[in-house]
Amino acid sequence: MEMLVQRLEQAVIRVEQVSVNMQVSNGMANGECNGINGGQSQCMEAFDLLLMGPLSEYLKNSRAIGEDVEKHAEMVNNALQLQRSFLKMATTHQEPAQMELADLLKPISEKIQEIQNFRERNRGSSQFNHLSAVSESIPALGWVAVSQKPVPYVKEMNDAAIFYTNRVLKDYKDSDKRHVEWVRSYLSIWTELQAFIKQYHTTGLVWSKTGPIAPPFLFSPAPGGPCPPPPPPPPGPPPVFTDEPPQADSTTAQHSALFAQLNQGEAITKALKHISKDQMTHKNPALRSQGGEHHASPPKSRNPGGSSNRAPPQKRPPLLELEGKKWRVEYFDQAHDLVIEEPELRQVAYVFGCSNSTLQIKGKINSIIVDNCKKLGLVFDNVVGIMEVINSKDIKLQVMGRVPTISINKTEGCQVYLSKDALDCEIISAKSSEMNILVPQDDDYREFPVPEQFKTVWDGSKLVTEPTEIAG
Repeated sequence: MEMLVQRLEQAVIRVEQVSVNMQVSNGMANGECNGINGGQSQCMEAFDLLLMGPLSEYLKNSRAIGEDVEKHAEMVNNALQLQRSFLKMATTHQEPAQMELADLLKPISEKIQEIQNFRERNRGSSQFNHLSAVSESIPALGWVAVSQKPVPYVKEMNDAAIFYTNRVLKDYKDSDKRHVEWVRSYLSIWTELQAFIKQYHTTGLVWSKTGPIAPPFLFSPAPGGPCPPPPPPPPGPPPVFTDEPPQADSTTAQHSALFAQLNQGEAITKALKHISKDQMTHKNPALRSQGGEHHASPPKSRNPGGSSNRAPPQKRPPLLELEGKKWRVEYFDQAHDLVIEEPELRQVAYVFGCSNSTLQIKGKINSIIVDNCKKLGLVFDNVVGIMEVINSKDIKLQVMGRVPTISINKTEGCQVYLSKDALDCEIISAKSSEMNILVPQDDDYREFPVPEQFKTVWDGSKLVTEPTEIAG
């Protein structure tokens, strides 16, 4: 009976949305979301249907799962309510100048950053794939700063979410249908947003052609909007929002470069300056000797844009402890006797900032994440979910039992020794190099490199991609 009621509610929402779309197609052309001929109310009604339908369903499913997923969902709700206030203003105000527009968009940028930071702070969470799906796709709210083609931009963000929602489905499709419903409802938010943009803002955000110029800040929520007032603006204007790549002003970009944030996702390192070999200290002894003099001068800052009073980074103490459901293994150096004995099935292991060390996990564990480590050896028995390596270098993994999935992301150098029971595991890699899989053969291992270069061709109906090798 409960399932039937839910289906009826969803059907009613769909019928209401179709009704609004029919009214729009009969009485409005694209872009008339500006208070003319009832466009304002129809435009906002369409957006409210998105909030009452997919968003409400997503919130309900997130509360059913609870924990980090529920907390993350509340942040998403706040971000979408804030965007509603912004769209409401656009229907009654004319577009402001570029600088004022950047200030006006800053609260949305901060909400996006808050959601992404939550994922980064909870990398050891058992719900990490849920958090990643949201974190990687939430920049879709930046469509309001994209001119010409905002719909493809939102679709790109939705595709980024699918990479992680597929992992969620793989883990829970046969064991817990709540997570399946969560995936469906979350992805439908971006599907419906694409339809909304295509109907009302096909070539970019449409502002009112009448009314006052929009103020530089959302001082208070739009009438009926539940979002709180944003914090006061920072000193100094943020950069102008355009379709061009953001300017290389790192100070202002950290505060309010919405468009830069929207297009970065996790690829923050792309903004770093390229250093040639003759500038690398480990390849140039002369630079090392020059750098030694600076080490003896504490008052001088090593960061040209930083404060001279900032203390040098402190070396953090190593840590191996169980915190709730998470085993934290952090900041070990030259430690080769690290052991986690008989973890519980619901527990996860998060290994961060370790170098020149070896860790052994005896027993069956839910998942393992190796993050920002260098020259780490990891031996484990059985993993129920996923073994993930990210932002690391020179990692060696040895599987003694079984693991369904191994993910290697942004890693340089990774060797994986599989057991005979783990030969059916899936290995997913992205933005990584020097990866080798070693398969048991007789009493030895045979090494197979993971492809790093691919060839893509159009076969007349679709793109076909296959590994290739560098000729010569």
